[in-house]
Amino acid sequence: MGLLSNRVERSEIRPGDHIYTWRAVYAYSHHGIYVGGSKVVHFTRKKETESSDSSDSTSSLISEVPSECPTFPDCGFQLPNSGVVLTCLDCFLRNGSPYCFEYGVPSAVFLAKLRGGTCTIAESDPPEVVVHRAMYLLQNGFGNYDMFEKNCEDFALYCKTGLLPVEEPGIGTSGQASSAIGVPLAALLSTPFKLLAAGPLGMATVTAGMYCAGRYITDIGVRKDVAKVEVEKLSLHPGFHLIEDEESVNKPSEKPKTLLPMKRKRER
Repeated sequence: MGLLSNRVERSEIRPGDHIYTWRAVYAYSHHGIYVGGSKVVHFTRKKETESSDSSDSTSSLISEVPSECPTFPDCGFQLPNSGVVLTCLDCFLRNGSPYCFEYGVPSAVFLAKLRGGTCTIAESDPPEVVVHRAMYLLQNGFGNYDMFEKNCEDFALYCKTGLLPVEEPGIGTSGQASSAIGVPLAALLSTPFKLLAAGPLGMATVTAGMYCAGRYITDIGVRKDVAKVEVEKLSLHPGFHLIEDEESVNKPSEKPKTLLPMKRKRER
């Protein structure tokens, strides 16, 4: 990994790594936690129901559940009413390249990477803790998906750090979402200063400075409104209703499903 790119080889990925890959010609990235054995746990929208609008273009773009995997029969494991899914590395990448999200980067490096959603100043917890959180959430859910408040990057950041906003978030911890909001916001807030800037270069410098400052103060490693939340107590946190909480209201108790280990299909 370097200053310009976090791209890694598949052989370099280790259990507990926060990985991501670019979608739609680098328009956005999808994030997940590598848990070993060529498996990735990540967060997307819940399974579509019969009443859902299958023509919703936004839903189809965000959905990250493979229809059928030629390699792993259990690829795409996802409990009902949950957006957390287990897939193989191939289906997660979708022919894209793997990138490794960086933790504990210095402030200068963070600001040098103008694209959000690639690194954080926050430190990562040990790999075994990260994998435990991801597998626990696979069986219990992570609440409802929201592009700006609770997306795939928010999921991976929580698995890596255990940090969540103390109050129910208006904007989550995702650097990618902060960047999407930060560009137009920086342009708007910097408008008065542009009157003092000399020419297009000065105007661009002012806007870039406002954008970088906005990214920095919203990073999970800098924010003061976040705290460690144990994964087993996540259902008590504002905005997080796990699977058992949703089903216990109207449904009788059922025997919980168990996750079978992925087995590679035999080649004929």
